[in-house]
Amino acid sequence: MSDEITVQQGFPDELRSSAAELYDAAFGAKLAIAMPNPISRVAVLKTGFNPEFSFVAMRDGEMVGIAGFKTVLGALTGGISFRVLKDEIGLLGAIRAVLVLALFQRNLVAGQLLMDGIGVSPNMRGNGIGTKLLHSLIEYAKTEGYRSIRLDVIDTNPAARRLYERVGFVPEKTKQFAYLKWLLDFGSATQMKYSPVAQS
Repeated sequence: MSDEITVQQGFPDELRSSAAELYDAAFGAKLAIAMPNPISRVAVLKTGFNPEFSFVAMRDGEMVGIAGFKTVLGALTGGISFRVLKDEIGLLGAIRAVLVLALFQRNLVAGQLLMDGIGVSPNMRGNGIGTKLLHSLIEYAKTEGYRSIRLDVIDTNPAARRLYERVGFVPEKTKQFAYLKWLLDFGSATQMKYSPVAQS
């Protein structure tokens, strides 16, 4: 058994369940607002993921980390359509989910890669996996000619913000959600940016 952690772009179909469960472990509380049932939620992710828009960390054949991204060509979560939602959670559930998920939508900017979530297995945190995934995204952005990488971090996740700052992300602006805190369970989100050209 090896402790080596490797990072690759994308994942095969047989790892869709692992990817969905890993993503849900990181974002389940947030996604539960739109899709309360965890079994249905994971099923939606499993079906709706576009693997090519991700980097995953692997250890002994097990997925231990995932970082999604979004470009004009697609996104890790880009396949979560109304049809997928309706098939898994029914018509009324799908309508609710679409309305709630719309609150989290972020527009793309030309020349910018948008992060679509990053998560690490709970039992593997503290091993630098998040840093490895971020560096892989940065190298990809440089290779593909993106001028910057953008992400949003919520005020209830200070550990994630510290990680992003260590890697070189810089806060740009903070959006307040005080009027929706009862629903979203967080009060603000800070937009952060990394400029590969400037940092290299």
